[in-house]
Amino acid sequence: MSAVDYFKQAPPISRTIAASAFTLSILVYTGFIPFYYVAFIPEKFIQLPPQIWRLLTSFLMTSPKFGIIFDTYFLYTYGSKLETASPKFSQPGDFFTYILFVCATIVGLNMALTGAYLFTSALVLAFAYTSSQDDRGMKTTFYIMQIPAPWMPFAMLLVIFIMESPQQALIAATGIIAAHLHDFLTRLWPEFGGGRNLLPTPAFIKRLFQTRTTTTTRKAYGTSVAPPEQSGSSNSVLPESWRARGSGHRLGGN
Repeated sequence: MSAVDYFKQAPPISRTIAASAFTLSILVYTGFIPFYYVAFIPEKFIQLPPQIWRLLTSFLMTSPKFGIIFDTYFLYTYGSKLETASPKFSQPGDFFTYILFVCATIVGLNMALTGAYLFTSALVLAFAYTSSQDDRGMKTTFYIMQIPAPWMPFAMLLVIFIMESPQQALIAATGIIAAHLHDFLTRLWPEFGGGRNLLPTPAFIKRLFQTRTTTTTRKAYGTSVAPPEQSGSSNSVLPESWRARGSGHRLGGN
């Protein structure tokens, strides 16, 4: 399998985020794009025209040097796991809605607490935290140690604190806070608080990500095309209103 084929088969949202982060970081660190044009600067949103792309690029700038590889790897690894295997995101658009909420929360927290202008490390730890919640009761490898899976995002946070700075660790910690808030509003509160999911995926996002597949079968006498299956449909040939009428009895029977 070629690299192009592998890329095409990767989860679409995660591969787009990882590829964009890698490409943008290379372009900025090699000087093709000035760093000033990708950083989050609130004042640039109130000018005309507003530079709204900064909301995206501020989450796609990795750390320099080896950070380009590691940040890209973590974005793809944890992101693809959530996109394809997490029970939290089983419906179309769930993962995209999660990203929108987490990114908005990260921006708000950093505007209030740190004044940061890059949030990629926070997004990485948000993915890691949400992914680790699906692995409760399991062990994972951190360097040469085996630790409980839910500890992984906090171990990564400790490394940032030691290797970079307390300020960078605080920025990254906003990702854990954002991911935990999402978990509380969508899982903990409904399951243990008796409430409902407070962050349902909007209908227009569901429609945007709804996949409709058509089955085509080639036969000797031509081509058979089966229309897309609709959710909640039945294979019965009876009208919808007849399906709850019971098993039925023969007329004149006992």
